[in-house]
Amino acid sequence: MTPTVRTVLGDISPDEVGVSDAHDHLFISLPSLPGEELDDVVAARVEIDAFAALGGRTVVQWTPWGMRRRLEQLPTLSKQSGVHIVAATGMHRAQHYSASTLERHYDTLADLFVHELTSAPIRAGMIKVAGSFHHLDRHALHVMAAAAEAHRATDAPIGVHLEGGTAALDVLNLLCGTHGVPAERVILGHLHRFPDMRVHRRAAEAGAFLAFDGPSRAHHNTDWRLLDGIAALVDAGHTHQILLGGDTVTASARSTADGPGMPFLLGGLRPRIEHELGTDVATAIFTANPARAFAVHWRQP
Repeated sequence: MTPTVRTVLGDISPDEVGVSDAHDHLFISLPSLPGEELDDVVAARVEIDAFAALGGRTVVQWTPWGMRRRLEQLPTLSKQSGVHIVAATGMHRAQHYSASTLERHYDTLADLFVHELTSAPIRAGMIKVAGSFHHLDRHALHVMAAAAEAHRATDAPIGVHLEGGTAALDVLNLLCGTHGVPAERVILGHLHRFPDMRVHRRAAEAGAFLAFDGPSRAHHNTDWRLLDGIAALVDAGHTHQILLGGDTVTASARSTADGPGMPFLLGGLRPRIEHELGTDVATAIFTANPARAFAVHWRQP
């Protein structure tokens, strides 16, 4: 069976993925950032059009269930822009949900994830989960167990929000060691927030994809280490496991608000990577690697 990437308009061949933003948000609402919600359809269209104008072909929206991902808007945006959109199911950290919401859905998360991946009107193409800071709290353990169960039923990739860029090896021990998820189905996000090259190398040696995501927010004090982290992995022979995404999560970070936004990934970072690390590395990071990371042998439970 040929692996495919599940988009909001249906499954596509990895060859169709093209230049990708492997982790971003067109719509999201974070309770901790009132007034910064991404909920403007017109602004989302301008942002994705600007990405397309620079050669972008696919955007992976990591907004999980319950955080106003506006799934109903994504197919139209994809058709209008000509950009493939991969949506996410899954669950973020507990602080982003009300206690009543967690209580209603906590015991049926795996079923919810499987439904959204395989039988919902607009299907997700990945599962998003989240770690805590320097350890995995009870919520993370519970949600990751549900994600692993949903993966076993569907083969869906699991993207992991590492809150401080930390606990990457704990996540791999849990998902791969305890729950048997193949490492190549795990995408570790926000590693640039904790620029420990030894940890990055060990995660890569385990077989996971490593996502450096967040430059569209341009406020992390580790952003200047981004290319150093990528170069270290390239030098260690792990070019084909690196992903890059903008992770735009606030309205003020969009290019329409004079922030770097989604276009910065291709207009700002890609030329630097091509210049400093070579066009082959840039092609791997922006095109070949996302096609492999999100293409799976979908199962229908």
